[in-house]
Amino acid sequence: MTISYNWLGEYLPVDITPENLAVILTSLGLEVENFEQVEDVKGGLKGLVIGHVLETEKHPNADKLRLTKVDIGAGEPLQIVCGAPNVAAGQKVVVAPIGATIFPVNGNPVTMKTATIRGIESHGMICAEDETGLGNSHEGIMVLSDDIRPGTPAATYFRLQSDWIYEIGLTPNRMDAMSHLGVARDVCAYLSVHEKKDYSVKYPYNAHFKKDKQGTTFEVKIENNKACERYSGVLIENVSITESPEWLKQRIRSVGLRPINNIVDITNFILHETGQPLHAFDAEKIKGNEIIIKNLPEGTPFITLDEKERKLHADDLMICNGGGEPMCFGGVFGGLHSGVTDKTKHIFLESAWFNPVTIRKTSFRHNLRTDAAARFEKGTDISNTVTVLKRAALLIKELAGGMIASDIIDVYPNPKAQKEVTLTYHYLKKLSGKNYHPDTIRTTLTHSGFGILEEDTDKIRVAVPFSKPDIELPADIVEEIMRIDGYDNVAIPGRITISPSVENMTHKAALTEKIAHFLAGNGFNEIFTNSITNSAYFDETTLQTAVKMLNSLSIGLNIMRPSMLETGLECVSHNINHKNNNLRLFEFGKTYHSTGVGKYDEKEKLCLYITGLLKEASWKSAEDKSDFYYLKGIAESILCTAGLSRYQSQPVSVPYLSYGLQIQINGDTLITLGLADASILRQFDIKQPVWYAELEWEKIERHASKQQPGYSEIPKFPAVQRDLSIVVDKQLPYERIEQSVKKLNIKKLKAIKLFDVFESDKLGLGKKSFAINLTFRDNEKTLTDNEIEGMMKKIMHTFEQELPAEIRK
Repeated sequence: MTISYNWLGEYLPVDITPENLAVILTSLGLEVENFEQVEDVKGGLKGLVIGHVLETEKHPNADKLRLTKVDIGAGEPLQIVCGAPNVAAGQKVVVAPIGATIFPVNGNPVTMKTATIRGIESHGMICAEDETGLGNSHEGIMVLSDDIRPGTPAATYFRLQSDWIYEIGLTPNRMDAMSHLGVARDVCAYLSVHEKKDYSVKYPYNAHFKKDKQGTTFEVKIENNKACERYSGVLIENVSITESPEWLKQRIRSVGLRPINNIVDITNFILHETGQPLHAFDAEKIKGNEIIIKNLPEGTPFITLDEKERKLHADDLMICNGGGEPMCFGGVFGGLHSGVTDKTKHIFLESAWFNPVTIRKTSFRHNLRTDAAARFEKGTDISNTVTVLKRAALLIKELAGGMIASDIIDVYPNPKAQKEVTLTYHYLKKLSGKNYHPDTIRTTLTHSGFGILEEDTDKIRVAVPFSKPDIELPADIVEEIMRIDGYDNVAIPGRITISPSVENMTHKAALTEKIAHFLAGNGFNEIFTNSITNSAYFDETTLQTAVKMLNSLSIGLNIMRPSMLETGLECVSHNINHKNNNLRLFEFGKTYHSTGVGKYDEKEKLCLYITGLLKEASWKSAEDKSDFYYLKGIAESILCTAGLSRYQSQPVSVPYLSYGLQIQINGDTLITLGLADASILRQFDIKQPVWYAELEWEKIERHASKQQPGYSEIPKFPAVQRDLSIVVDKQLPYERIEQSVKKLNIKKLKAIKLFDVFESDKLGLGKKSFAINLTFRDNEKTLTDNEIEGMMKKIMHTFEQELPAEIRK
């Protein structure tokens, strides 16, 4: 929200310095994010004065230079060397004396110093337009009217203004502060409370509104009175569409808008003055002299002011003419064929209240984010439509020469009653921690627009102004009182009493934190990527079930991500491009899928991304590259950390992995992992391998929640290890070996691990050797050699029969 200091000052009863105003606004909860001084001309012509050229003569050492004597109203006339061809005695000119700084249109600021030009001293400069920043001409010096006195500041002559512009960070509930009058009301309430005086807003409304003539009669009908609860309008005839006066253009520019013409500028001025959007129709283009507020059938074409044809949604509220043709998106955007043009002579001016939900949906549905929509979707003051309409009509009459040709048309089928809220002083003390005097409470609320309905020793009942639609509860009134008082004025108590929470973290949250700590401890960094991504990353098959954005922020952010691989690779690519090539990343997030018309599915995931080196080379060890086995080990360790050990793994073929593996429990896939496909990596210009694992987090959490934590005594008896080397077919995966051993269900076998893989033609064609280590332990006694040999024979027999494998002796 942009606020102009000069503009706001018109409604305040006292002068406040820009710095103090910034402090007051922030104290009121209207946080000033930035404020800066702006000037019509850079530098504001400070130090420049009007001079009178007394005499001129040719420079003795230069044909194109002139020596001048210039009276600047103080002291002796200045000798100035001037190169302008049009300089002449008797002229009134702009002079930059010694010490003044000029800000040329093109170039850097220049501070005047005594200069010697071709042997002659010059004590300043006679300025051209472009040298002062007042224009672009450099054909000669500016020659001013004769009636100005020498020594007059140039800023005074040119009537330059400077202003302070505040950028205020408004919370969504503060629609009452989305205007200069709304901010002025808060400032006056603050001053009244803190200075113990009665400060009232200087409202610009004129009570002398009257009809000048009777023009064409217009009729207004509201067919959808839920989306439009009040509609007001007035006819103004014989207007002249011209350029706005300078004061109005300055106001419009101060809030970042571009002046267009007097009618459009007045509606924009009223919007930022009062917070009430207006819309002006060309009255001669309203068929049947009738305005109907209604919804039109789905798909009805409508050409808007930006000359685009849009297809209407059945829920769009439209302002239509007597023929039922759409003229305007109610509260959002005008139509091409009903708006004000340079040829417009008669206008119908609209001031209405539209339902915030309806406006917001239409605005986003058609990607029309206008200032009017921003106000309506937060709620406007339904009681103020007529007052604002009169203010705008009188301005149009003054600035466009129009005549008010109708009474105010005000259609308000079901007038709203003001909400009433009762606040007890005990409740105020309980929430604020501060005792407020009843006089302070009354002053705060009355200056904020509340009506006092009832007041006694322990409570107050108020009528809530329509300008504050968010006020519904006593707590909201407490917030208003504390805000006007200033949150900084709430005393901090010497003792704070709290009740410690005894609620434990849910199993899901605890597991998430546990796994996050595990990954962080293993050198991973957590990332958080955007759930909205680019549809160009995905093929047509994936996009068929993707959730598409109706009003995307950009063409590159137009769907909810169906996969987390691509958004993670964006992060990987960004880091690699910044020379951070060794990455171990993880992210908890969601993917999104459409399961039918209006039906959607969200899946929680944990994804791992690994690329580059695990350990760089040093003087005593070689570098350690990331690989498939490291990723698989981390994935299995996550399951173990979650208490899941009885899982199976098998190869899998999926489009996004060059090769991969699935880890399952009872046929339920928990993890898919492998090497990211090169075609996907090329989309992100990644030239090094990326290992990717996608964990179905909801499934893991569900299986983990079934596990009961167990504890066992530290074994008293030693473990026994045996190594076994077997020759198998080259295509046989190691998982088959583990599965064969686990089927035997040997309870005294505690662990099996692979420690070597050997391939050589000496083993036979298409053969390889696995060296595995087996760990045995009996928790009740020390194992004997015969027991160990019996278990080893059972394992070797299974290998020979099922794999088949040859036992290396």
